[in-house]
Amino acid sequence: MKYWRISNWSYSAQRIFIICAFSIIPLALLFTFAYLPVINMFKYSFTDWNGYSKRFDYVGFDNYTRIFSDSEYFKVFIVSLYYFVATFVQMGLALYFATILSFKIRGKNFFKGILFFPYLLNGVAIGFIFLFFFKPDGTLDTLMQAVGLGQYTQLWLGNPNIINVSLAGASVWRYMGFNFIIFLGAISSIPKDVYEASDIDGANRWQQFRHIILPSITRILQLNLILAISGAISAFDIPYIMTDGSNGSMTFVIQTVHLAFKYGKLGLASAMAVVLLLIVILVTLVQRVSMKGEE
Repeated sequence: MKYWRISNWSYSAQRIFIICAFSIIPLALLFTFAYLPVINMFKYSFTDWNGYSKRFDYVGFDNYTRIFSDSEYFKVFIVSLYYFVATFVQMGLALYFATILSFKIRGKNFFKGILFFPYLLNGVAIGFIFLFFFKPDGTLDTLMQAVGLGQYTQLWLGNPNIINVSLAGASVWRYMGFNFIIFLGAISSIPKDVYEASDIDGANRWQQFRHIILPSITRILQLNLILAISGAISAFDIPYIMTDGSNGSMTFVIQTVHLAFKYGKLGLASAMAVVLLLIVILVTLVQRVSMKGEE
């Protein structure tokens, strides 16, 4: 009996040692490349560090005050509103197509592939595609002239009043497939018996959507809303490739990148990154609290 206890303890110790041995390297890498940079980012946000000097001058909350008081930096929040509104258009279209393609229609697998394909493309490639699409006498202008709307053609990327609408439209085209596939998966998980019972009761497609589909995917809608808010604030690749933030299209992340690597204001850029992180955390907490309240 004593030998069995010693043997059992030896096995447990050996198991713990193996687990620790295999975990220490991933944990070290995680801390080095994830947590440590975040800690340093918080530290740099209270300085005026230029990114390469060994001197750190602590300025307190001056960087944060500058972000919310200087119109040059605060206006990027206004640009984010275009992408935020676009996400509702994107979610609406994704939910519409996901609902239609969840029913029995001819060629639905073909249309699923078409709708999801843009999300598989690289952001740089999409940026160059829409550069050609929006350029003068490009694809959009040609299509508008073909249908008799040539008098409404404009400088889609040169007019500060509509440039963000154009860029947000490109984002809708790219990311709609992601929301579409999530909605489609959620709708497909609804038991078919529920639809059959509603057909017997004489419910039409709109009533099935309103009373069966929509209540069943409420959690997915909330999740996509959180992702939409985060995505609107952190929009980067498409506006960066297409305009580099010119003509009033500067987004929060592009402004941060420019401050850090173009103007050498890494302290201020770190403060903007911290603000972005806090906004995402706050939105996530609000979403979790609201979901618990519903439960």
